[in-house]
Amino acid sequence: MIWLTWRQFRVQLAAVGGAITVMLLFLAYTAGGLPDFDDQFLAAFKSDALLGAVYTAGVAVVLCVPAIVGVFWGAPLVARELEAGTHRLVWTQTVTRTRWLATKLAVTGLAAMAATGLLSLILNWWSHSLDQAINAGQKQNGLFGVSRIAPPLFEARGITPIAYTAFALALGVAIGIVVRRVVPAMAITLALFVTVQIVMPVFVREHLGASSATTVITPRNMMGMMASINPNGEAAGEVHDLTVEFEKPGAWLIANQTIDRNGEAHRALPSWFARCVPAHAAAVGRAPFSPQEAAACFQRAKDEGYRQRIRFMPASRYWTLQAIESAIFLALAALLAGASFWWLRNRVT
Repeated sequence: MIWLTWRQFRVQLAAVGGAITVMLLFLAYTAGGLPDFDDQFLAAFKSDALLGAVYTAGVAVVLCVPAIVGVFWGAPLVARELEAGTHRLVWTQTVTRTRWLATKLAVTGLAAMAATGLLSLILNWWSHSLDQAINAGQKQNGLFGVSRIAPPLFEARGITPIAYTAFALALGVAIGIVVRRVVPAMAITLALFVTVQIVMPVFVREHLGASSATTVITPRNMMGMMASINPNGEAAGEVHDLTVEFEKPGAWLIANQTIDRNGEAHRALPSWFARCVPAHAAAVGRAPFSPQEAAACFQRAKDEGYRQRIRFMPASRYWTLQAIESAIFLALAALLAGASFWWLRNRVT
C-alpha cells in the first residue's frame, strides 16, 4: 500500500518539492548578504532589492503551501479514486478501507508537514535579525516592518504552517470523499481554507490574551486623522479614524480607537477635532490652524473625556499563540480525518 501510494503521489511531491527546494536555495544563498545588525538594520535591509524580494517570496510561498497541499494533494487523494472507480479494485486485494485511507493520509500528510516545516524553519532562521530589529523598536513601512506576531507573518512563521498544512490536507480529503468529484472538491477546499484563514485572526486569535491600554490624546502622540478642510480653513463635516502613536515594539496592533468618557468607541468625531494638529505636522509647516487653536482643541478633547484606546497582542505571547493555534488546527485535522474514515466505511460503496 505504501509503495502504491508513493507511485500515485510522486508527481505532486516532485512539483511542490522542487519549488520548495528553489526557495530554500535562494534563502541560503542570500543569508550571507544580510546587513550587519545595528540601529539602521531595517533601513539597510529595505535598500537591498534582492533581500526584499527573497523575503517577500519566502513569506508568500509559506502562506500558499498549505492551500496548495489541500487543493492539489488532499482533494484529489481519494476523490480521484472514487470518481474513477479504482478504489473497488484495491479493496478486493485484501486491503481494508481503513488501511487504504490511513496509508494515503500518513504518506501524504507526513511528507507535506515535513516540507512545510522545513521551509518555515529556514525562513525563521533567515529572518532572525529582522525580528530582532522590529522587537527593538525599529520601524519600516510595508512587510519589512511587520512583527512576526501580526498577520500575515504569523501564518507564515513558527510552527503554525505545519498545523495549517495538516488541516488543509484533512479538509481536502474529507471534502473529496463526500463530493466524490475532483474539480468541485478542489474548489470547495480552496474556498473553505481561505475563509478559515481570514476568520481565524479576527474572531479567534485577537481574543486569545490581547492587552488594552488607554491614553490621553496629545500633540506628541497623535499620528493623524481623516478630515476635510474647506477654503476658509474650517473643518467640513466629521473627523474620522483618529490614531495615536503605538509604542509597543514587536506587538500586533489590533485596534486604535477613540473612546468617550463612557468607554464607547467612535470612528466619527465632531468636526472641531480637525483643529487638533499633531506636533509632527506643525513642525513642517503643514498645520491649517494656529498653535493656540490646536492647544485649545487638545484641551477640549481632554475635558470632554475623549481618550484613545489601543488593543494589542504583546510580542511576548508569540509562542503561546503559536502553540494554541497549532493545537486548534491539529485538532480540527484529527476530527476531519475521523469523519473521513467514518464516511468511507459507512457511505461509500
